[in-house]
Amino acid sequence: MSSQTRKSNIAKNIKKFRKEKGISQDRLSKLADLSLNTIVNIEAGNNPNPTLETLGKIANALGVSVGDLLKR
Repeated sequence: MSSQTRKSNIAKNIKKFRKEKGISQDRLSKLADLSLNTIVNIEAGNNPNPTLETLGKIANALGVSVGDLLKR
């Protein structure tokens, strides 16, 4: 899988889980203890390689696993 494909999957999955939970990007950034800019950039696909630590924080905030964020 190319990093481009993985990136867009991560972006899509974060957005999907966030919307399912009715959480704004701002709220997710606070729950995950990350900057709003980080969340916006990941969802927009501008951050091709979020760290595992960042993905872990987002996954915890959304109540999903990092694996769920990486799925196709």
